[in-house]
Amino acid sequence: MKPIRTLILAAVCGLVATASAGAETLTVSWWGFNGDKLNEYVVQPFQEKCGCELVFETGNNADRLNRVRMRGGVDVIYLTDAFSQIGVAEDLFQPVDRAKVPNIEGLYDIAKAPQGDFGPAYTIGRIGIVYDAEKVDPAITSWSDLWREDLASSISLPGITTTAGPMVVMIAGDKAETDAFENADPAFSALEDLRPNVVKNYNTGSEMINLFSTGEITTSITQDFTLAQLRAAVPSIAWADLDEGDIAVLNTVNIPKNAQNVELAHEFINFILDPEVQKKLAENGVDAPVVENLELAPEAAAQWTYGTEMISKLKRIDYEKMNAAKDEWLERWSEVFGM
Repeated sequence: MKPIRTLILAAVCGLVATASAGAETLTVSWWGFNGDKLNEYVVQPFQEKCGCELVFETGNNADRLNRVRMRGGVDVIYLTDAFSQIGVAEDLFQPVDRAKVPNIEGLYDIAKAPQGDFGPAYTIGRIGIVYDAEKVDPAITSWSDLWREDLASSISLPGITTTAGPMVVMIAGDKAETDAFENADPAFSALEDLRPNVVKNYNTGSEMINLFSTGEITTSITQDFTLAQLRAAVPSIAWADLDEGDIAVLNTVNIPKNAQNVELAHEFINFILDPEVQKKLAENGVDAPVVENLELAPEAAAQWTYGTEMISKLKRIDYEKMNAAKDEWLERWSEVFGM
């Protein structure tokens, strides 16, 4: 969910040198983004609480999951739900003992057990449509509006290899009144119909923001963490209120099967789901909270997927089906868009 956030590792990496010699060790695999804030609100408080040492592996989802697959050595791993589903399918994780993580009970239902007995979600986001309200009239209110004639040569779609890319195929399936997992032909026919509206596909959030800034596009599909930077570049950017609802994106936390410190891993997961920790992370621009009854000030709440009403409208993705379909979809996507 966070590919364009600033990478700040110095504060986290420095922890290893300052931890007490001989302390119990917990190895955490995560992205490493917002390292200074995570150090302040998660790492240091947890080390003080447990009298232990946290050490880290960083990198993107695919690389870190592959390290667990090949050599293990990790006690807790942070992943987006698309990649944690791969770990579940490959039997890389162990079930999380809910009795040892009582804070799970306070989460939104969508976050408690998104992939069965395995790890909960610790933050939540959404994928939806953004558009320049000064250039797009009428307002976008449905996924099917992407096919409107007045949006010709003004849309950028996320590339098929991005988090949101495969979801475009599902959206096209809905447009064609078919289940793209069961029959992808009508979905790709709908994508052919959409092609005249598409300027190009983007592969990074910064690329998409630049396309808005230069006026090359007026509309795109994106994750909500890009919204603040988009509005900083183009103040008239609006997040579409879609009749069908936005798509949920969950970041999960799991315990690999070969974890060396399972008890401490459960304690850590419970800690990051503590309402006070979740509130501090949300108020300081790190992650959206998944604690259901957490109250945020309006200015903090505005930047996140937050609140029962918003979260109840989100659509979940069947990542088991999506991961199975990706290879075929990638080839067919290239046939439509040539990229």
